[in-house]
Amino acid sequence: MSGATPRGRLLPLPRIRPRTAVVLVYLAAMCMNGLDSTIVNPALFTIAADFGQPLSAANTVETVFLVALALALPVAGWLGDRYGVKRVFLGSLAVFTLASAACGVAQELWVLVAARAVQGLAGGLLTPVGMTLLFTTYAPHERARLSKVLIVPTALMPALGPPLGGLLTEHLSWHWLFFVNVPVGAAAVLLGAVCLVERREGEPGPFDRTGFWLATPALGLLTYALGFGPSHGWTGPAVLGSAAAGSVLLVATVVHQLRSPAPLLGLRLLRDRAYGPASALAALTAAGLMGLLFVFPLLHQAALGGSALDAGLIVFPEAVGLMLASQVVDRLLPRVGPRWLAVPALVLAAGVFALLTVDGVAQSAWLVRGTMFVTGLVLGTAVLTVQLAGFATVTPPEMGRAMGLFQIVRTLGGALGIALCAAVIGGGHGTVTDAGPFRAALGVTAGLVALSALLALRLPAAAPEPPPADSADSADADEAGEPADGTRAAA
Repeated sequence: MSGATPRGRLLPLPRIRPRTAVVLVYLAAMCMNGLDSTIVNPALFTIAADFGQPLSAANTVETVFLVALALALPVAGWLGDRYGVKRVFLGSLAVFTLASAACGVAQELWVLVAARAVQGLAGGLLTPVGMTLLFTTYAPHERARLSKVLIVPTALMPALGPPLGGLLTEHLSWHWLFFVNVPVGAAAVLLGAVCLVERREGEPGPFDRTGFWLATPALGLLTYALGFGPSHGWTGPAVLGSAAAGSVLLVATVVHQLRSPAPLLGLRLLRDRAYGPASALAALTAAGLMGLLFVFPLLHQAALGGSALDAGLIVFPEAVGLMLASQVVDRLLPRVGPRWLAVPALVLAAGVFALLTVDGVAQSAWLVRGTMFVTGLVLGTAVLTVQLAGFATVTPPEMGRAMGLFQIVRTLGGALGIALCAAVIGGGHGTVTDAGPFRAALGVTAGLVALSALLALRLPAAAPEPPPADSADSADADEAGEPADGTRAAA
């Protein structure tokens, strides 16, 4: 609190440094976004009953969020370059918070679906723009320390979503699944508006309208097909048509982006010696991890007779392992380097995934919990290493588009992993209580992670080195609210 001195002068209010504010606002926003990706799932039965609708209609609440999120990803980088990262990030956060409130007060299913779509659009901008803000504030050699921040929204929040969603739905109501975002979002917007410094690192150039009209429906259609294919059947007209149209548009997008002088997506960045392999690794590891988290709860329930609550809790140690991985990366990455930290971790992760396919392992609850913990530890170490290494050579002007493309690749990789595992399960010849198809799907996830270990050999061997006179530059940049790598901040 400010107060008066004996001479009547006001004492200055405590000031939060811009670099600290970036971490706080980013963490709040990403926790909201990560939590919302899973918190609604256990409440879908209740939502359907409240609105007098079948479960398939209530499922639209979740599907529309994922599709809308994919639609926003292509334009995230351009918007940040054009209007400023701070403005786009806080604007998206404000819209996300208001949409959360609208979801909470919805009295009709169509209102909830519409508000959820707006929430997804804003959430699709939050992740790449927020990562751009974070990575342009901290230089490559400083980013290993950020692993503690990066892991919370990506690991802990999605894991907390189902139990928290069930708790709120049972003891309050499903409306509180969305109301919990409002105070957090409002506080983060206020803190960001006061403390963040605007940055325009890249030249926006002309808006790539052709790229937008190709990439946006391509991602939306593919996300729809991958999301509904396992439950509605891959040969259904809507799913098959969406997959075919999305694939054609995706090919056209790639051709256009490589030819355009000012592309919406920075596909040429994939030629970078660190960013290219890291992006491919992000897709493969996301496919393996999301496939595992999709398959094992089904195996636990359908083939082993466990309850839905047990299935959710038994995989929770994976999130604990991921949290511990942030401590490992922070200490080992500067010493070992990206290549020789990621490769052994991915080999171990593939071995752990394969262990779950062995008859008798999945039946032991404590063995599964231990396996999930180790999975989170080793795979989390690899994922964080890949993410930090991939952007070490990306310049600040390219950061926005690079981050948007990275999120697109990772999102599609995760959706593809789930769809591939669902196809393996559906193609099995046993009954629903037969564990064979589920174990085969787990074998697919192990294969994906093993393939990623081979690809990780292309990562740089050496960790990013600090620039000369780093300590003085970092201190000066911190006080001025500028990024520590020497790039300038536009007020």
